[in-house]
Amino acid sequence: MESLQAILKILPSKPGVYRYYDKDGTLIYVGKAKNLKRRVSSYFNKEQTGKTRVLVNKIADIKFIVVESESEALLLENNLIKQYKPRYNIMLKDDKTYPWICIKNEPYPRVFLTRRKLNDGSDYFGPYASVRTAHVLLDLLGQIYPLRSCRTTLTEANIAKGKYRVCLDYHIHKCLGPCQGYVSKTDYCKMVAETKEIIKGNLSGVLKEMKALMMEHASRMEFEEAQAIKEKYELLENYRSRSTVVSTTIHNVDVFSYVDAEHLFYVNYMRVNEGAVVQSHTIEIKRRLDEPAEELLSLAVTELRQQFESNAKEVVLPLKLDFGLGDVEVTVPQRGDKAKLLELSRRNAVQYKMDIEKQRTLVDPERHQKRVLNQLKEMLHLPVFPEVIESFDNSNFQGDYPVAAMVQFVNGKPNKNAYRHYDIKTVEGPDDYASMKEVVRRRYSRLLEEEKPLPDLIITDGGKGQMEVVRQVVEDELHIEIAIAGLVKDDRHRTRELLYGFPPKAVGIKPDSEVFRLMTQIQDEVHRFAITHHRKKFEKGFMHSELSEIKGIGKATAEKLLLELKSVKTIKEAPLESLASLIGPSKAKLVYDHFHPAVITEA
Repeated sequence: MESLQAILKILPSKPGVYRYYDKDGTLIYVGKAKNLKRRVSSYFNKEQTGKTRVLVNKIADIKFIVVESESEALLLENNLIKQYKPRYNIMLKDDKTYPWICIKNEPYPRVFLTRRKLNDGSDYFGPYASVRTAHVLLDLLGQIYPLRSCRTTLTEANIAKGKYRVCLDYHIHKCLGPCQGYVSKTDYCKMVAETKEIIKGNLSGVLKEMKALMMEHASRMEFEEAQAIKEKYELLENYRSRSTVVSTTIHNVDVFSYVDAEHLFYVNYMRVNEGAVVQSHTIEIKRRLDEPAEELLSLAVTELRQQFESNAKEVVLPLKLDFGLGDVEVTVPQRGDKAKLLELSRRNAVQYKMDIEKQRTLVDPERHQKRVLNQLKEMLHLPVFPEVIESFDNSNFQGDYPVAAMVQFVNGKPNKNAYRHYDIKTVEGPDDYASMKEVVRRRYSRLLEEEKPLPDLIITDGGKGQMEVVRQVVEDELHIEIAIAGLVKDDRHRTRELLYGFPPKAVGIKPDSEVFRLMTQIQDEVHRFAITHHRKKFEKGFMHSELSEIKGIGKATAEKLLLELKSVKTIKEAPLESLASLIGPSKAKLVYDHFHPAVITEA
C-alpha cells in the first residue's frame, strides 16, 4: 500500500486512462477517468463491495496515460481492452465477420457482398449485422440497376476493339452489356452513383430524380421508357415503405438503448437515415465487476460506432454519459420522434434478451437453471448452492378448514413427487404463525427421524413474521442450519420483494430478472397447491354439513350461504329476510323451515 499511496499522490487531475497490474506484472484492469486522481483514489478511499473488492486486493502497481479530452480517453480505453484483454474488464467480443457491400474501384464497377474490407480504393458500405438484410438490398439494386457481375477486366480500348462477348446475364436482362458497348460509360456510372445513394439510405433524392425523368419521357410520348422507370420507382418506394420510418426530418443519427438484467447487459444500436432505420444490432455484455449502466453504455457506444464505422454527428441515448463523445452531439429525448426511436431501440433490446434466454433454455435447460440458481446464491450470499428449495403456505376459511402445503424445487424445477399437503391439527382459529410452526416442525422432524437430506433453502410465503417463526422451529427447536428467505406480495397478490437475513432485509432484485421469475414461480406454485387442497377440504366439509340434508338445496346454494354467512350456526340463526336476499325467497323458506320446524299443538 505504501507504493500505491505514493502513486496516488502524483496522479494528475486530468482526463486519462489508468491501468492496474497484479504482483506478477499482469495487466488486470483498464479504466478511463475525467479526473485521474479522483477516480483512481476512489478505489482505495471508500469501502468496496463484491468483485470490486477482489480487484482492489490484487492491485500491486498503477500506470496511467494522460489524454487531451474525455472522448480520447474513451477511445483509448476501448483499444487497450481489445489489445490486452484484462481479466476484470468487460469484453465486447463478437466473433462474427460482418458483411460489407462493395462497389469495386473499376472502370465499370461491380456491386457485390464481401466479408473482406481491403484498402484498394473501392467503396465499402456497412458492415451489416444481418446478411439477409444485405442480400435483400442487393436483390433490389439488381432489379433497378442491372450492373455487371462478371469479373472480366474491362477497358474502353478493348471494348472498342470488340474483344468481349456478352454472357447469359445480358440475355436474361440482368446486365446491360457494357462489355460490348451496349451502354455508355456515362450512363453506367450514373447508375452506380444512384446505387451508392440508395445504399447510404438517401432514397428521397433518387426517387425525386426518377419521378422527374418518368414525367419527362411521358411528356414526349415515350411511354415504354416511362413505364420502365415507373417499375423501378415502385420497387424503390416499396422498399422504403417496408423500412421503419419515424420521421423524414431525422438525418444520420445513431440510437442506443439498453436492458439491464443484473449480471447481463444488452445494448441495441440503430443507425437512422432520413427517419428510416437502415441498420440494427444488439450485443450482450457480461458484467465483470459492479459496473453502473452509464459505464457499460459508454463502452458499447464507442465500440459499436467504431465497429460499424459510423460518422453520425448525433447520438440519441436514454441517459447522459459521464464521458463526452468529442464533437458528437448527445441527445436524451423526453418526447417526440427521437423518443419514439429510442423506445423502438429498447424494444429491440428486450426482444433480443428474450430470444437469447429462450435459446439458452432450449439448448441446455439444466445449465440455464444452474446459472439462475448461482445468481440467487450470490444475491443471498448462501453458504451452499440452493439445489433443493422448499416453500410453505397456509390456507384457511375464517379459521375453518385450516390446511398448509409444501412444494419442492430441485435445480430450479418443480419436484412434484415431493409435494406435501398438511391438515392443521394443533391450532384453533385463524393463526397463520402457529400453523406455520406446526407444519415446519412436522416436516423437518420427520426428515431428521428418517435421516433424509434437508433442503438448502426454505422460502416462506409471507413476510418477516413468517420467517421468524420458521427460524424458531428450525434453529431453536430442531437445531439444524437451513437458509430461510421470505417472499412478500403486493395488494394485487403479486410477488413484490424477496427478504433474507435476520433481521430480514429486502434483497435488490429486478422484476424482469430470471431470479425474480423463479421466485414468482415458486410462490405461485405453493399458493396454488395450498388453495387446491383447501378447496377440496372445504367442499367436503360443507357437503357433509346439515345443509346437504335439506331437500331442494344444492351444492351451489349451500356454498353461497357458507361463503356469505361463514358457518351453519350463523345460517341457522339468520332471519328469513336475510336468507331471501342471498338465495331468493323460495329456497330461503326451505332453509328457514328446516331449522325452524313448525310446532304442532294438540287441542
